[in-house]
Amino acid sequence: MNGNFWKKKKVLVTGYEGFLGSNLTRELIRLGSDVSGLDILTRRKDTVLSPDLDKVRIYKGSVEDFDLVSKIMRDNKIEMIFHLAATSIVGEALTDPLKAFSTNIRGTWNILEAARNNKLTRAVIIASSDKAYGSQSKLPYREDSPLSGAHPYDASKSCADILASTYYHTYGLPVSVTRCGNIYGPGDLNFSRLVPDALRCISKDKALIIRSDGKFTRDYIYVDDIVNAYLLLAFKMKEASIKGEAFNFSNESPLSVLALLKKLYRCAGIKKADYKITNQAKYEIKHQYLCAAKAKRLLNWRPRYNLEEGLKRTVKWYKDYFAKKY
Repeated sequence: MNGNFWKKKKVLVTGYEGFLGSNLTRELIRLGSDVSGLDILTRRKDTVLSPDLDKVRIYKGSVEDFDLVSKIMRDNKIEMIFHLAATSIVGEALTDPLKAFSTNIRGTWNILEAARNNKLTRAVIIASSDKAYGSQSKLPYREDSPLSGAHPYDASKSCADILASTYYHTYGLPVSVTRCGNIYGPGDLNFSRLVPDALRCISKDKALIIRSDGKFTRDYIYVDDIVNAYLLLAFKMKEASIKGEAFNFSNESPLSVLALLKKLYRCAGIKKADYKITNQAKYEIKHQYLCAAKAKRLLNWRPRYNLEEGLKRTVKWYKDYFAKKY
């Protein structure tokens, strides 16, 4: 990717205050982009983006507000759009499915329609999930696997992906969809997720509560590898083979929850793991992992960090974070 490509590019990031959004926005700023950010939360003081917030044109609001989304694109002459805003926690979607549907489906069609009306649009990246595939008998998931989300969060992502494909096939919108497994790394402050929760429990000398039986299998991929994937995909959008496509991003090394924790505790210097298995997880798919062959072939994308390298970097960040927090 040309190092100067992102310089002065006018970029919109929805959900810029979130885990992936803050890491992506920080990298765009480093590359010299002119970034506008939309989020229902603004100016949080504890994200990786906090030192650079004054370099972001900040809008507080929801992607469910079509007029606001359109105004941001129009007023800032937006060229590149990264749509990350979402209800992203499975449990939250189970508790309030209508909110999840409104944010994840309505929010996505608002972004797509506003981008279609915006004559300067060059690339739209829609952040999806491996959950969009639902439960499949054949693994790993490939991009041509059916979209069959059966529960609220999963179904909302399946629907959003179909909308993105519709806007490409009907209107020629330069849009692509990303599907990733479990992203981990610096700046994830959602402690319902496994890695940050485990590290917080270590810092407080508490037992980690594992909601599943510990055998659920997932992909785990370092956040910097996903940031690079998003930037590369947007850069390649001018190529006909990229527009309208979905891409899986994975290091293709799935692990069970317990296997992941064993590696995490080792990186954190913990000799004896302290956790409690409750086996209470409901409406979650037991085994999910992705094939990334398409991204490797068409984008020439490769993850830079193996699991041990990524976990060591992550442990260091959280040690510093908790030392300041507590």
